[in-house]
Amino acid sequence: DGMNVLFIVVDDLRPVLGCYGDKLVKSPNIDQLASRSIVFSNAYAQQAVCAPSRVSFLTGRRPDTTRLYDFYSYWRVHAGNYSTMPQYFKENGYVTLSVGKVFHPGVSSNYNDDYPYSWSIPPFHPSTEKYENDKTCRGKDGKLYANLVCPVDVTEMPSGTLPDIQSTEEAIRLLNVMKANKQKFFLAVGYHKPHIPLRYPQEFLKLYPLENITLAPDPWVPEKLPSVAYNPWTDIRQRDDVKALNVSFPYGPLPDDFQRQIRQSYYAAVSYLDMQVGLLLNALDDVGLSSRTIVVFTADHGWSLGEHGEWAKYSNFDVATRVPLMLYVPGMTTSSVRPGERVFPYLDPFHHVLGLVPQGQSKKVVELVSLFSTLAELAGLQVPPACPETSFHVALCTEGASIVRYFNTSEEKVEEEENGCDGTYRRFNEEPVAFSQYPRPADTPQWNSDKPKLKDIRIMGYSMRTIDYRYTVWVRFYPNNFSADFEDIHAGELYMVETDPNQDYNIYNNTSHGGFL
Repeated sequence: DGMNVLFIVVDDLRPVLGCYGDKLVKSPNIDQLASRSIVFSNAYAQQAVCAPSRVSFLTGRRPDTTRLYDFYSYWRVHAGNYSTMPQYFKENGYVTLSVGKVFHPGVSSNYNDDYPYSWSIPPFHPSTEKYENDKTCRGKDGKLYANLVCPVDVTEMPSGTLPDIQSTEEAIRLLNVMKANKQKFFLAVGYHKPHIPLRYPQEFLKLYPLENITLAPDPWVPEKLPSVAYNPWTDIRQRDDVKALNVSFPYGPLPDDFQRQIRQSYYAAVSYLDMQVGLLLNALDDVGLSSRTIVVFTADHGWSLGEHGEWAKYSNFDVATRVPLMLYVPGMTTSSVRPGERVFPYLDPFHHVLGLVPQGQSKKVVELVSLFSTLAELAGLQVPPACPETSFHVALCTEGASIVRYFNTSEEKVEEEENGCDGTYRRFNEEPVAFSQYPRPADTPQWNSDKPKLKDIRIMGYSMRTIDYRYTVWVRFYPNNFSADFEDIHAGELYMVETDPNQDYNIYNNTSHGGFL
């Protein structure tokens, strides 16, 4: 009958996970999933902000094709009536279900998460989501604030719960309904944390004593960073605790002790997330469906934790564009699972430090825009065709080739076959490339540099990441006709991965880069 799909997407999660080599984090459940999955260590989002990234990977089209660089347009109206990944599964006989934040809510998904196109029943949003930005963080003075750093007593929260806890409960309920009805499903579950505010059950702080928390390895603004490339983290400046620090705009910096607190709370929020993922995967075992369900785990983009003197996403750096990506495929990434066999027993993050390693790890550079074709192939559906160069009029096609060909990691040394990539990107056949982009309103950091509205975009940073380098050009952009002028280069960046893994030393101006263009 084909496999079910459980698609887990996390908000703002960079790969600070044990399975990605992070020594500090406690993430036993996600690590356990990795130990049964193929894990991609070089996976990248197409734009490091929620709505554009999600619309991109859910439609299989790049931001220049969805024409969404902000939060304020619906692709079916403003770009083209593109089919989505869940819509394609729905049209192929699946019950498609959305829990939590899958599409970005609001205009960009038509105020209804693209229902009924994408989903069989109206998407579920946790009732306590509306309190996310309220004053629910208790300060040292006992008063309530809308802080960035926000460990809470869950019993004191509205309804005595948190949104991700509610999403897990609903997803588990739906798994039981699907089991009872014997229906083939595509269940997407979107978790909020570690998106700001860093609001999570306070007990998770115990896992990360402050004395164990270091600053970023490069907490300064790089000397040769073009000012257009810098994101001034305006969203965190609006939180009460950051506002009280009165740091200068645009470069700050935040005081060292507060930087450590942000990093500590980000890690704590990841362990809280890990617990939710563990409970969800354990429920998949409980209903006996782990043997016939593909599990995907990824994020919409990363999040800077002080690297380059930056916080949040909104840039083209690896810390903002790189995401965790792992796929569990029964019988493919693991030997076949017997029905009823427990694959994902729940592991308590407070007690389990297993040090599990990924089942298979691929260093191939891959993109989230490839998920649509990849999941179609894994589920045995016909893989949608590659898009022609201009595809606004084409309802079903994808701009990301399936990455199933990378699943056999033992053959990574073998040169890819000639037909390894679809025709559109044939010229990059020797080595895969990930493309990301980010818009800016001006050459220097402004209050709207992080999230410019379409009408205010003047410059687009187009970035390509290979296994060896990250290369970015910031070019003139015309929002009225969505065009970029590559002759009008405002700035450039070039970082070599081997000698400069943190992307601190921009060598764009000391090299002749004609070969890259």
